[in-house]
Amino acid sequence: MDQMSIGEFARRSRLSPKALRLYDELGLLPPARVDEDSGYRFYEPGQLKQARLIAALRQLQVPLAEIKAILPLEQVQAAEHVREVWAATEAEHTARRALATYLIDDLSGKRSVSYEVGTREMPDRSLLCVKRNVAGADQAWAFGKEFIALLRDHQLPHIEGRAGAFFCIYWGEVSEDSDGPMEWCRPVPPDEAEALSARCPELILRAEAAHQEAFVKIGDGQIDGAEWQLVEQSLHAWSQQQRDVRLTDLGLRITYLPSEAGQDTYQDVAVPFNGQPRG
Repeated sequence: MDQMSIGEFARRSRLSPKALRLYDELGLLPPARVDEDSGYRFYEPGQLKQARLIAALRQLQVPLAEIKAILPLEQVQAAEHVREVWAATEAEHTARRALATYLIDDLSGKRSVSYEVGTREMPDRSLLCVKRNVAGADQAWAFGKEFIALLRDHQLPHIEGRAGAFFCIYWGEVSEDSDGPMEWCRPVPPDEAEALSARCPELILRAEAAHQEAFVKIGDGQIDGAEWQLVEQSLHAWSQQQRDVRLTDLGLRITYLPSEAGQDTYQDVAVPFNGQPRG
């Protein structure tokens, strides 16, 4: 088959030469041949289908790293992967729509709580923690994986129930624009705390006073930024509707009850408070 220059391939694929050079560098769409003397790239007609697939996926705002995982798959597997990506995108749009509706109502003077809010008592706890500034979902995810690896390495004793579950405190917004910080915490038995701290030099031992928490269950799946904002807004709206409730400075947190806990397994987002909520 006749090979095409990058200019001709760009015209037929409707991808710019700049995009084609980027996709080559990333290993998404390498040219069929590169001239050794001139460095010119040449493509074959059979590559047009892959080029158009990449272009279509980018229109769906699929990240380049995700596209790289899709391209080597058989067509049926690739179709299933695209289906999963689009389902996640639709869920994200649903969360954004709900957040937008909430903000419109709030700005219009309408008060509402989008999630059912529960309350609970939390005891005094000894915590082994690590705190760090992170920006964006990727860094936050990597920090969480690092913390889980530390817990597995040190095999800390387990405290039963929600009070013994590990949790993450968001001391500030974590996004591409804001770097938290985040603090991962694991409750440990108070009578063993000093010895366990000596065993775990990567973690800092600190105490957290007994308090009440308002919380929203979020199940076992990951929540995106829009849903996280909506949950946070719901908790703050709930607190404003409680005459005698005052939020504390202990930090917004997400708690993870271990899977071995059985039917009561779930995650929740909580905010500590003082006072007496309405029944």
